[in-house]
Amino acid sequence: MTEDCALTSNLHKKSLKTSKRQLATVIDLNKCMGCQSCTVACKNLWTQRAGTEHMRWANVGTYPGRGYPRDWQSKGGGYDSQGKAKPGQLINLVEAGDNLQFNHEEVFNQQKGQTVHLQPSTSQGGKPDWGYNWDEDQASGQWPNAYFFYLPRKCNHCSNAPCIEACSRNAISKREDGIVIIDQERCTGHRHCVEACPYGMVYFNPVTKRSEKCIECYPRVEQGIAPACNRQCVGRTRAYGYLDDKNSQVYKLVVDWQVALPLHPEYGTEPNVYYVPPMSTLALDDDGRLTDEMRIPIEVLESYFGPTVKKVLDTLVSERQRKKDGKSSELMDLLISRRWEDRFAEFTNEPV
Repeated sequence: MTEDCALTSNLHKKSLKTSKRQLATVIDLNKCMGCQSCTVACKNLWTQRAGTEHMRWANVGTYPGRGYPRDWQSKGGGYDSQGKAKPGQLINLVEAGDNLQFNHEEVFNQQKGQTVHLQPSTSQGGKPDWGYNWDEDQASGQWPNAYFFYLPRKCNHCSNAPCIEACSRNAISKREDGIVIIDQERCTGHRHCVEACPYGMVYFNPVTKRSEKCIECYPRVEQGIAPACNRQCVGRTRAYGYLDDKNSQVYKLVVDWQVALPLHPEYGTEPNVYYVPPMSTLALDDDGRLTDEMRIPIEVLESYFGPTVKKVLDTLVSERQRKKDGKSSELMDLLISRRWEDRFAEFTNEPV
């Protein structure tokens, strides 16, 4: 490639990664109970088609754990500290959870439930050794200080999206609202985007031979309706809106209070899903007495959310105490959020 061609290509890639505004989600991990309502809402709406059975554009995992897709944190992708793209790995069907089948006919319709147990099998008819959410509630740490937290995930619609950079067909781009989409007509299934995403949030459809990912429910968003995963969250863990909307909870939590952090900021992708980190309970000593140490080691939380997580936790503890003392706390009021409409800024319309 000549120097002029390379410059033109770089400028075109930059235009594909540019948006006028940026939609973002904030998820409070102190309220997530791992119910999978977000997963089910997304699954029922978008991935019931042939070739998408293994896809969970929205998912919830137990962490520290292998996650979904399995071991996604060890697959590479993203950028290094110098801003250069890091090589990644393809995600196979097993790592994505497969399309597991169950012997419903035998157990229920043939009335063998007393002698035959419900058992999963792989799409190839074998016995699976792993499936989506199989590590649910598996804790880390040592008794009596075992710990875990739930981590809901979806496409981050990154401001520096490596999938856009990697696509040789220029099939991936940002909309004006910051949502990253894949043009299914331009995509030819090279899967460079799958390798490039360090979060494992791009999938391959073996039927259409195209890559697919979360589209942030943009047909809903265009009608002023929040994405299904956000709207259907029964724990009211989520806020949604534009990052530049100073009246939105997203702005107040990310910019004003700075208590919502991106997942793995070291990947260099500038993700637009933010997390209020979990406030750990206090650890116990050998005699069962409370200590001053957190049950979840701060090093663990820093490995997910970066070096500022300790400062965030200190702020959360301080503001929680203010609320307990009967004083006012804008931050706690934001996180409690008694009216669901307050969490979604301009996206409070009802689905038709």
